Parts: sequence; C-alpha cells; structure tokens
Amino acid sequence: MNASDRTPADLLRSALAADPARPLVTFYDDATGERVELSVATFANWVAKTANLLQGDLGAEPGDRLALLLPAHWQSAVWLLACSSVGVTVEIGGDPADADLVVSGPDTLEEARACGGERVALALRPLGGRFPQPPAGFSDYAVEVPGQGDRFAPYAPVDPAAPALRVDGLELSGTGVVERALADAAGLGLVSGGRLLTGRGYDSWDGLSAGLFAPLAAGGSVVLCRHLDQLAPDALQQRTESERVTVTAR
Repeated sequence: MNASDRTPADLLRSALAADPARPLVTFYDDATGERVELSVATFANWVAKTANLLQGDLGAEPGDRLALLLPAHWQSAVWLLACSSVGVTVEIGGDPADADLVVSGPDTLEEARACGGERVALALRPLGGRFPQPPAGFSDYAVEVPGQGDRFAPYAPVDPAAPALRVDGLELSGTGVVERALADAAGLGLVSGGRLLTGRGYDSWDGLSAGLFAPLAAGGSVVLCRHLDQLAPDALQQRTESERVTVTAR
C-alpha cells in the first residue's frame, strides 16, 4: 500500500499500479470443485465494471446503503471493492427492507425482495454464469455486468471518513477498514507477496479481513475457500503446498 491509501479502493489502485499480473484472489468451492484465479488486473476490471453498474444503471450514490446477502465468494469480494469505489456503505447481511439496494445470492432471494430499491441477484455459478431463469424482480448480475465500462471514475469524491462497512454490529469508515486490515495482516504475519488461505465466512469482520482486506492491505493474496469443511485433510495439505500458502486463517 501507499501512505495515501485511505480506502479499500485506494488499496486496489495501488496494487494495480505495483504489479497488475500477480494473483490477488484464488477461489475454491469445495462443494462443486470450482477454482478461479484472478490477477490484480482481472479483479480490478471486475470491480470497475461492477462500480459502473452500481453508479450508472443502479443510480447508487455516496452514502447509500447496500445490503449484501452473499457468502464468501470471489464475486462478493468484487462487490465490496465496487461499493468502496462509489462510496456506498456495505451492510453485510443487512435488512433489505432498510437498505437502498440489495445484492443477493440464489439462496436469499425471498428475503431480498423486501428491498424497495434496486435488486441484483447473483447465481454464483462457475465462471460467473447467469441464472437459467432470471429471478423476477431482480437484475441478473451476470447479464448486466459484462457490457459495463472497464474503467471507473466516481461522479462524486468518496469520503474516507464516511461509513463504508457494517458487519456484525461493527461500523467502519473506509480509513477504518484500511487501518484494521493492516493491523490484522501484521498480527497474522502476512507480508508483501504472502499467500493467506482461509475458509472463514464473510459474515464477520475476521472473515472479511482474512478473505480480502488484510491480504490486499499487505500486498499479498488470498486463497479463499468455500465449503472447506468438505475437503479431506490430505487434500488441504496438498492445496496449501500447491498454492504456496504462507499463512492460514481457518
């Protein structure tokens, strides 16, 4: 990171400037066998497209509240950074009825219908696939995002001191996310170039930090594993070795 990095979006810009080709997020779903690896450049491209969708098509503005009803997943990580880019406050597992927008996975669609604002649904299928049948009342993320621009510029400056994240009773500004992520990285012994493997969910700060923010702040990368409990111990050891993992947070 640079001394001027004050939001998670700033951290991503610094990572892109430093080494766009290095891996940033490697995602496994051990229930389906899916593996996806995103370099900094590829991840940043997804973030830019999602931020353009959020700001342009969905009309989101700084200070809007977005209820994020998604599991630990590479697309969830994209949404977290897209919201930071626009200045939208992410409420992890937030009440859709109280939110300006909602982003839902396939298992929380009924709950998400309580949102009176824009609703986006993610199928969470391999390779970012779309729903076979689009859910009524939702925009299908996989349909809407490919045509968005590859570069993003916010209409209004993002205030690093404004609320950026609410999770499990904790509220953090953009600067607060960066500071806590740096502290967590130091506590885990994660350094620049390090690889952190985690099976934690995205429903807590510890899970979000290990699964995205701490590796990003440290100049490292994350091996994000969903349904890790379905992986045999010997297979986990093999993954740890093959992915050159340096730190584990399970």
